[in-house]
Amino acid sequence: MNILNIIHPLNGLLMIGAAAGLALYLTHHFKLSWKLWWLGACTFVLSQVGHIPFNLFILNPLLGKHTPSLPELWQLPVVAICLGLSAGLFEELTRYASYRWLARDARTWSRGLLFGAGHGGLEAVILGILVLYAYAQMVAIKDIDLSALVPVEQVSLLRSQIQLYWSLPWYAALLGAVERLFALPLHLTAALLVMQAFTRRRFRWVWLAVLLHTLTNALGVYIFETSGAYAAELTLGGLALFNLLIIFLLRQPDPTPLPEPNLAPLPSLEYPPIQEIPETTENLEASRYL
Repeated sequence: MNILNIIHPLNGLLMIGAAAGLALYLTHHFKLSWKLWWLGACTFVLSQVGHIPFNLFILNPLLGKHTPSLPELWQLPVVAICLGLSAGLFEELTRYASYRWLARDARTWSRGLLFGAGHGGLEAVILGILVLYAYAQMVAIKDIDLSALVPVEQVSLLRSQIQLYWSLPWYAALLGAVERLFALPLHLTAALLVMQAFTRRRFRWVWLAVLLHTLTNALGVYIFETSGAYAAELTLGGLALFNLLIIFLLRQPDPTPLPEPNLAPLPSLEYPPIQEIPETTENLEASRYL
């Protein structure tokens, strides 16, 4: 049996498992509700509602139109930076909006981590599901007549793609899971940086998150195109270590709730009984002037 029948689905399962494992650890270790994870996940979805159409209908056509007019040396860096900046702006500004209006109680280190884990975690889960779906599709069409699926002129292209899929080295088939593992620290760091805009009341922390996101994505695209997938993943691994350092530099203990004051019961006050005054003619006459 081809080992890739195990490695390809394992790649998708590891993506999903990394996201779920991080979420389980944070919620259990810090005794937090899953609410913040889901808010982070919703933040990712909201960011893509604007990000994907912007890239498809505005950014990509502009790059396709104007990039060829640039010197060849600058074409790839410009494309990488524009794509990275697009992701950074949409995701980090959406994250800021979520902190302001949805996750108003996420103002501590542990809560910021869980919020970021939801953002990056849902992305990993979606990509993992797509990997599993692609595996199912490749298994289904592996031994069938391809001319029944695509036009005759596309059969050779599809056949070469299928052959490439089933001939990858096993370690190359796991690069998707490795990339998601390296991407999670970025989302944790960015979530903490954006949170500083509220805890330290300085919006510049949001721009730092945008810069970090842009740098990570742009380097990934540029090095992948110039040096290949392994060099790109090595670079992303180094950036993941850098992100972990930032995470621990921003670490602050969560505030402990103040103990309830031990109030002693108030002493009971006893009043002497009120003496009744007899209703005589003299007493009634005297009360007229009270």
